Amino acid sequence: MTISRRRFCSAIGASSALGTSSVLGASFAAANANLFAAKPKTGPLRVIAYNIYGLTGWPRERKLAKQAVAKGQMAMRLAMELAIHDPDIINFSESPKETLTKEVAEILGMNHVRFPSGGNWPGTMLSKFDIIDSQNAPIKGEKHKELFTRHWGRAAVKLPNDEKLIVHSAHLYPTADPKVRLREIRAMIESMKSDLDAGRSMLLIGDLNHGPDSNEYKLWIDAGWIDTFATSGKGNGPTIKSDIPKYRIDYVMATGPIASRVVESRALFEGAFRLNINDKESFALSDHLPQLAVFDAEKS
Repeated sequence: MTISRRRFCSAIGASSALGTSSVLGASFAAANANLFAAKPKTGPLRVIAYNIYGLTGWPRERKLAKQAVAKGQMAMRLAMELAIHDPDIINFSESPKETLTKEVAEILGMNHVRFPSGGNWPGTMLSKFDIIDSQNAPIKGEKHKELFTRHWGRAAVKLPNDEKLIVHSAHLYPTADPKVRLREIRAMIESMKSDLDAGRSMLLIGDLNHGPDSNEYKLWIDAGWIDTFATSGKGNGPTIKSDIPKYRIDYVMATGPIASRVVESRALFEGAFRLNINDKESFALSDHLPQLAVFDAEKS
């Protein structure tokens, strides 16, 4: 959706009139609910996976990042940068308090579901489409406390063509030793088995904390997932860190009919997602870059 300069300036003016800078983001959302919400669409499906680093900005110790947080600007800053890319489905890893992610959802005109964390790193999924159902960590059998200390959640959305799309939002265990991460992936694949066997359209989006040359990655591929960047991306596609990215650990994966429809996949090394290394006062929205994938609904 294209926002006119007049409408945008009017929105900013209304938000300023409603409150001080410390509540600017909330005022903006309240005064201009669904400002960026698109009309029902049948065009490409645009999906973003993004570890947002608790919405503190990165590096968080920089003066301007601290000021943006203190003034309550971060939700609006994040929402406006995401809106440039017209996303339909978004995953957040390392979410801040729920009021902030709901504020982002309201500004973007998206539905919101939160996936609680086994530790202090909850997940969030936003969708322009109706969220039919959702479940946190839908593991089969006993859940061990050392698994899913970040987040994993499953949701189903109803696309404009009435097709059901299953979305797994995940942030896996970070350390160099892959043992816990491998256990998490095996548990997830076991939980997904009936959907995988039935050939249902599914997405797996998030910070998976492993590279494409790892045993973890091989488990996904062997289970029937495709890596959208591997099929439609260019170069190496690193997603961390946002100053000089070197490693690809954030993914949009797909399986089922939707996997054949991917037409674009890339890390968003641009705008406020990117740290300006020539400006020692600057900050990026996160230490990660968002991973964007685009699916053509008409492609078969």
